[in-house]
Amino acid sequence: MEERPFRAATGRKEISGFSPRVWSSTKRMTRRRWIADEVSNDRAALTGAHADHLTRALRARVGQEFDIIANGVARQGRISNITDHRVEFDLAEDIPASPAANLTLLLAIFKFDRMEWAIEKCTELGVSRIVPLIARRTDVHLASASANRAERWRRIALQAAEQSRRITAPEVAAPVKLREAAKLSGALRIVLAETEDQAMLPDVLAAHPTEGEVLLAVGPEGGWTEDELQLLQKEGWLSASLGPTILRAETAAIAAVVLAASALHR
Repeated sequence: MEERPFRAATGRKEISGFSPRVWSSTKRMTRRRWIADEVSNDRAALTGAHADHLTRALRARVGQEFDIIANGVARQGRISNITDHRVEFDLAEDIPASPAANLTLLLAIFKFDRMEWAIEKCTELGVSRIVPLIARRTDVHLASASANRAERWRRIALQAAEQSRRITAPEVAAPVKLREAAKLSGALRIVLAETEDQAMLPDVLAAHPTEGEVLLAVGPEGGWTEDELQLLQKEGWLSASLGPTILRAETAAIAAVVLAASALHR
């Protein structure tokens, strides 16, 4: 990221005699967390709509403290200057933070409002990557419009990551067709299939312990077609079930992420 010079605070926004390395401790878990758009040594900034949300919706003021994620590291941050579309921070000590699970969710595209909800919740639950899929039964209008939704999905993931106090937002990839996604590599790759009546997801996860990346594929409304499941099986994916009931796509995604993340954190 290109570094921009940080302007000194002036007028009533100036903090005199402030040393960013000697702050007193506060209750860190009560502070909001933000992922910086710009970082330069012990300075960071939020820009654009990101900054506007902090200043307008939350009425932030110079001197307030927040947790700031700077280049993947959580640090104490104090607002040093506020201008239009920009909030600058002085950074202090690092804050202990847990990494996200090494878990990729491949999510077949479905109705956008419910898909956005699934992206938000799966981000809160700790997925490291989300890959929107165009499957055989993906609605053709949703598939054609999905490329223009990717940036919105990334914003939703960023906001959910900040709200849930993650140190990084998950990568949200551009939508891809299943044939391309089937070739993605991982230490363990699992497709959730309602036709699977033997292997339950917790059992598959327990039988294949791994410290590498886990990929979970969740199908569209209407489920996978038989030829799609055969394609995934040919590429080495394992099938698993979440039980005898038929779940909505967003429910299946959340349930699967909870089970996989718990297995990875053992």
